[in-house]
Amino acid sequence: MVTKVLMVCLGNICRSPLAEGILKEKVKSNQVFVDSAGTGGFHIGKQPDYRSIAVAKKYNIDISNQRCRQFSTKDFDAFDFIFVMDKSNYTNVIAKARNTDDISKVQLLLSNDRTITEEVPDPYYDEDDGFEIVYHLINNACDKIAIQLNAIHNS
Repeated sequence: MVTKVLMVCLGNICRSPLAEGILKEKVKSNQVFVDSAGTGGFHIGKQPDYRSIAVAKKYNIDISNQRCRQFSTKDFDAFDFIFVMDKSNYTNVIAKARNTDDISKVQLLLSNDRTITEEVPDPYYDEDDGFEIVYHLINNACDKIAIQLNAIHNS
């Protein structure tokens, strides 16, 4: 059985593409499928932000082939876990939920690491170092998620 994970941010150009790329590096592709989406439709079909591509490349992760897409209600059926980057995205995703099963799939990416913050800040309007900070927040969260996913597949 393949576990399906969706990473969600606002535009699907900064945080969620990074989260997709990072988690893909930490799990086995034959066990875990990872994708990303945005709650807004501003950038559909476009590459991730060049700063996300650059910070990922710095850590030997290539996200340049990803293309932005918008989150839809169908994603509740397609994915087992939906990780959102901040409370605003959480609210937007939950608003599309049809039932409690849909809602139970959604959680903040950093919900397991509240020692830092509950939200991954949006680096879009930040300086370039914001992307570096976001990379590390997401990387740490994906370490924990990968351990949980590996436990599912090794049990």
